[in-house]
Formats: sequence, C-alpha cells, structure tokens
Amino acid sequence: QLQLVESGGGLVQPGGSLRLSCAASGFALANYALGWFRQAPGKEREMVSCISSSGGRINSADSVKGRFTISTDNAKNTVYLQMNSLKPEDTAVYYCAAGPSLFGSSCRVGHYAYWGQGTQVTVSS
Repeated sequence: QLQLVESGGGLVQPGGSLRLSCAASGFALANYALGWFRQAPGKEREMVSCISSSGGRINSADSVKGRFTISTDNAKNTVYLQMNSLKPEDTAVYYCAAGPSLFGSSCRVGHYAYWGQGTQVTVSS
C-alpha cells in the first residue's frame, strides 16, 4: 500500500524554524515528482515547493523563496521541507504529495496522485 506520512509540525514563534519530514512506504520516492503544499483555514490548498524526481528542478512559491528548502533523502525514502524565518502567515496544514515523474517540478495540485494526511504548523507568539 502506497503511503506518505508527514511529521515535524508544531507551534513555533515568528522567526523560528521547523523541519517537516515525509516518509514514504510502498513505493520509491526517487521515481516520483514530489511536492509540499499547505492549506490554511478557509483557503484553497496552495503550492509551497516541488522537486523533480531527479532533484534537478525545484519550483517554489514566491512567498517562501529564500526561507523554505525542499530536499530528498532517497536512502531514507523521505522528503523534507526546511522552514526558516517563519511568519504567522505560514500557519497552515502542510501536506506532502507524490506524482508521476513526467510532471517534473510542477506544483499543480492536480498532478499529484498520492497525499499524506497533513501536519499542522502554527506560527504565533
């Protein structure tokens, strides 16, 4: 059974950092395009950062460029999202997703077939 499980969310003060992890089981992440998305209450799910299966292409939302970094560890079959300089507007449920490698670093929600259950990130003082 293909499964993605996120972890690492929590409560952090503005300016702080968190690292989200997404561990895959039942399939090899190295063969898929991978992405992080987020959804705040009352808002649509939006892209955060996506990476091609080769790791050679990354596409990130303007709002997180320079602060968030997506990376993968194929040996651990895990994708990460390092989040620095967090802001209150980053508060959301964060989801990892995997999709066909042909979509490269596309961050279109519809391109992703497999989703984790989400992890809550709250940025507040």
